[in-house]
Amino acid sequence: VQLQASGGGLVQPGGSLGLSCTASERSNSGYVVAWFRQAPGREREFVAGTRWSGGSTAYADSVKGRFTVSKDNAKNTVWLQMNSLKPDDTATYYCAGRAGLIWGRIRLSTEYYDWGQGTQVTVSS
Repeated sequence: VQLQASGGGLVQPGGSLGLSCTASERSNSGYVVAWFRQAPGREREFVAGTRWSGGSTAYADSVKGRFTVSKDNAKNTVWLQMNSLKPDDTATYYCAGRAGLIWGRIRLSTEYYDWGQGTQVTVSS
């Protein structure tokens, strides 16, 4: 599965931005899609994730209540809506996917086989 991420840009603190991650093919129901981010000099960190089937979602504590992950199965697309953005949210954002991933391991970047290219999000005044 190839993943295509898009939607990054420059936004002021407190603003909103939406990212999308589109898969090249329809994935099985056990496929998990997650968003990770990496800022310069920092390790890649989990942001949010969901499974193609069902309503399971997971968020990092740092984004809970501000970010929302959703999906459009008909379009093979997962969205990440980011509200109340802070300068600390500045990073390159990546979407990642894997079929059959154990839900409890969703936060581990090493568990994912499929990766989209990064999209830059800059939060600055």
